[in-house]
Amino acid sequence: MMRRSAVVTAVFAVAMVVWYATMRVAFAAHSIVDELDRAKSLADLAPRPQATIVLDRYGRPAFTFFVEQRIYAPLDRMSPRIIEAVLAVEDRRFYSHHGMDPIRIAGAAWRNFRAGRILEGGSTITQQLARASLSSERTYDRKIREILLAAQLEQRYTKAQILEQYLNTVYLGDGYYGVEAASRGYFGKPASNLEPHEAALLAALVRSPSSDAPSAAPARALKRRNLVLRLMRDQGRLSEHVYQDERVAALVTTQSSVESRASGTTSTGDSGLYFQEEIRRQLFALFGADRVLRSGLRVYSTFDPELQQQAEAAVSNRIAEIVKSRRTAQDLQGALVAMDPTTGDVRALVGGRDFNASSFNRATQARRQAGSAFKPIIYAAALERGYSPGTLLRDLDEPIDMGNEAWLPDDGHEAPEYTLRTALKLSSNRGAAQLLQQIGISTAVYYAQRLGIESQLPLVPSLALGTGEVTLLELTAAYTAFANHGSVAAPRVITRVEDSLGTTIYTAAERHTQAISPTTAYLMSSMLSDVISGGTGSAARAAGFKLPAAGKTGTTDNYADAWFVGYTPHLVAGTWFGLDLPAPIMRGGFAGVVAVPAWGRFMRAATAHDKPDWYAMPADVEKVAICRLSGARATEACRHQSDVYAVVHDGSSPQLLPAAAMLDQDQKPLRTLAAGESPVYEDLFPIGAVPADMCPIHNPSSGSFGSTSSSQASDSPAPVPGSSPVATSGTFTTATSDIVLERVLGPDGVMRMIMRQKR
Repeated sequence: MMRRSAVVTAVFAVAMVVWYATMRVAFAAHSIVDELDRAKSLADLAPRPQATIVLDRYGRPAFTFFVEQRIYAPLDRMSPRIIEAVLAVEDRRFYSHHGMDPIRIAGAAWRNFRAGRILEGGSTITQQLARASLSSERTYDRKIREILLAAQLEQRYTKAQILEQYLNTVYLGDGYYGVEAASRGYFGKPASNLEPHEAALLAALVRSPSSDAPSAAPARALKRRNLVLRLMRDQGRLSEHVYQDERVAALVTTQSSVESRASGTTSTGDSGLYFQEEIRRQLFALFGADRVLRSGLRVYSTFDPELQQQAEAAVSNRIAEIVKSRRTAQDLQGALVAMDPTTGDVRALVGGRDFNASSFNRATQARRQAGSAFKPIIYAAALERGYSPGTLLRDLDEPIDMGNEAWLPDDGHEAPEYTLRTALKLSSNRGAAQLLQQIGISTAVYYAQRLGIESQLPLVPSLALGTGEVTLLELTAAYTAFANHGSVAAPRVITRVEDSLGTTIYTAAERHTQAISPTTAYLMSSMLSDVISGGTGSAARAAGFKLPAAGKTGTTDNYADAWFVGYTPHLVAGTWFGLDLPAPIMRGGFAGVVAVPAWGRFMRAATAHDKPDWYAMPADVEKVAICRLSGARATEACRHQSDVYAVVHDGSSPQLLPAAAMLDQDQKPLRTLAAGESPVYEDLFPIGAVPADMCPIHNPSSGSFGSTSSSQASDSPAPVPGSSPVATSGTFTTATSDIVLERVLGPDGVMRMIMRQKR
């Protein structure tokens, strides 16, 4: 009896719908042809806007850019579970109707009649797809248009095509359009891997995606999910056993921030936002915003999520430590860039302490004075011009003639003489300034440009102190030449872009420039390794970083900027700390105190699985022991020169003085070794840079000054035991310094050895 009553009710409801439709046609017969024509024009499954998806260096989805966050997926790449779930709750007779389900419509009509208003339309999946082309108003006129359009869709397309379009179009809450985007957004997995309870949750969101979203109402979302599971079981789409297991599954989602989705971007979380913005900026420049946001590009990037998190932690933790010490302003900023020196791939990019507070990228957009972090470029230029790590820089306490005035940089290192190696290790300002004068400012700028510095540099002597403004990215990229045998790798964050059909439309090939020789790169790495081992970058070791590495600190006037750029053979990283409006970071805010600890912690984490390795010495480089007095190859006697004497005259009678206090022609000490200073040092030189002749001071019988005659020997005081025979006359000029050594017979008959700079 009840079954008969239900049938009567259904028939009555259908009759009411037919009557209403007939009346509408009767009153609007003149427009029915127009409606059919309009339906034909709208019945086109045109591509919907698709999100551009960015993959990380391992091929995993990292970021998306979109107008509608949609990632198109063909039907055969969707889990059968999501298809079954949607059909169970939205259109169980999808494969048997022709666009309209009379039974479903009759049921909806009866419920609407009882309510006295339109609560539901009983629409099929085809009708829902058609509705996307119509207005959102709930009227019977729109319903008629919807039915006509659905009929056109069913005539033009297969069921599979309609279902595929629907599953890629339907809105599923929290900014996700289509099951692929929703699956990745809610569960962090493609739609092909959905479990039954996950598929049921997505299907449950179709009816009311905003109010039933798990982020808005988790309890309601769970209830709706279990309803869909029950429908799937009742319709034979799930076994009882699977249903019982799935209905007790926890409601677990992993979602991106609402703020990011609202702005048309998403990421794997709050990490990597500066990196994401740099990719977006480059994509917009290449393809335009509309194509990036709508056409579903597939972008292959160099982004390394693990290194990115380590970089962000290193910067934020160091800022927190400094701020907590109450030695700096609260708005201290930091930046970090990590690159593969062989490819130029940027693996991590931090542009500030908080992207949401400030999207200004201090790694790529801010130009700041580099301080001493710029000095390696000058030293590399000098090595290219024939200098060596062991070349002596003398008279560092003498002002530099600048034409109208003399200039002597302030320097905490007051020694008047350093080798290039020591000057770089101690970051001597005077050493760098004199070296720049010797090689020429234009030469230094030329090599800076070869090393990839694109910023405009000032042609002034203070360039030696890093007064030129550069970005962290370009300075870090310059150091790839030292790490990669002299070849600069241009930085890149994108490697390839494909369109929605998988066709490659852009390729960013590796770009290399052989900026300096492999020998210069090796010598620079040797010198810069001293900075970390015992120089201004030694705090990296205190931070727990143990691998062989090289690098250089940079501190600007008033401690406004703190830099450190360093590298291993496999990773180059640069850090910067400062305030956006230049001001002292903190009292005593040297880079070795501010920046190096952050670099050391990052590198410790980033290279945790790397094995220790270093560069092999080139075949054209040798290690040579040099006498500090002559600048020539040292003899064994050089190491004991306190026992070696030279003949001098004080104006009244001959005297024997230690060779360490050699006098010039004016009887003034030319060079004097400091207390405890070794008379010999060892360093690396290109083969041939140091003549084979041994030190003439401590080995005068080597032939540089000829042979000794008995008459001359008899006129000279008796040799001190252990000393070398006295040569007669001659000159000697070393490769490392313009020093002239002479034996001169004075008018008083006394033979003198003098040492002077070549004029």
